[in-house]
Amino acid sequence: MLLKVTTLALVLCAITGSQADVRTDQAVSAFWDYVSQLQSSTKDTVDQIQQSDITKQLNVLIQDKMKSMNLYAGELQSQVIPFAKQIHDQLTQDSEKIREQIQQELEQLRVKISPYADEVHKQVNKNLEELQLKLTPYAEELKSQLEKNTNTISQQLRSVVQEMDSKIRDNAGNLQESLAPYSEKLQAQIDESVDQLRKQLNPYTDEVRDKIGHQVQKLRESLSPYAEEMQENLAKQIESMEFQMRKSVEQADTQLKQITEQLKAQLSPYADDLKEKLQVNARDAKQTLEPYLTELNQQMEQKIAEFKVSITPYGEALNKALVQRVEDMKLKFGKYTVTVQDQMEYLEKDIRDKFSDFINKGITETEN
Repeated sequence: MLLKVTTLALVLCAITGSQADVRTDQAVSAFWDYVSQLQSSTKDTVDQIQQSDITKQLNVLIQDKMKSMNLYAGELQSQVIPFAKQIHDQLTQDSEKIREQIQQELEQLRVKISPYADEVHKQVNKNLEELQLKLTPYAEELKSQLEKNTNTISQQLRSVVQEMDSKIRDNAGNLQESLAPYSEKLQAQIDESVDQLRKQLNPYTDEVRDKIGHQVQKLRESLSPYAEEMQENLAKQIESMEFQMRKSVEQADTQLKQITEQLKAQLSPYADDLKEKLQVNARDAKQTLEPYLTELNQQMEQKIAEFKVSITPYGEALNKALVQRVEDMKLKFGKYTVTVQDQMEYLEKDIRDKFSDFINKGITETEN
């Protein structure tokens, strides 16, 4: 079964080409999301999913990739969706076999661990506590950084508005002419401030990735003395846990960037609106613009405050998700019933690893 699924994934790789860029990662993610939705749905909803946004997203990503390789995107699109449907059918038909295979592996691991159960659980619990201690400061750091950065954005945008307000109050020279550049100045400040905010968030997820790698390696080393015959099964569980932890970080990273881009999209219309307001008759400028600028400043600060509220919980949510992954692995060392999620994650890592190997091999061959 796994060989069949992997073969289909490799066919997808062969069609999509061998350039290991961001678009490739996005295409794989879109493809897997598509397969996951098919797997979790009833037959009645499969047709609806095939018309969903995920399908459209996959098609768009494929089209973009084909432009750079001069290949016919239509042919690819006509094959990928049936591949996903075929994988879904195989998952459905062989679901029980996959579940039994995972259950058998976990039972073998439990039996082999049993003579060392107390010590193994002690080491895992110790690792879990260390992970929690190391991650907690980063959630606090994210909060602190967001507080500082959002205050900076507010101050930077406020300074543009205050400059305009001063010119209106001074009423010196040609007011319309002196105010005309400020819509562009406001837009430029919005772009610069939000871009800087996004860059300052990058180190947060980078540091979390480093902590995951360090802590997982410590866990491997702490469990290595126990029962050589169980090391292969144990390594598989740790590897699967690390894969899902890193996936959680990638998802959080993507969401942070998306929310930051949304902030820019929410602030930019104020610059456009300002441009229209600055067309006001010179005689009415002071009376019209002064209250407008006060309202403009309040509205922008409200959007920034909403952004801060929406993004702040991501640090704690990510920490909880990472810690839960260790807890989940610990449960699998005892009596455990395999879930549908376990089955999907079991296949997901296999497919993604094969995909990555194929891409890297293609790059190596091209360079040589």
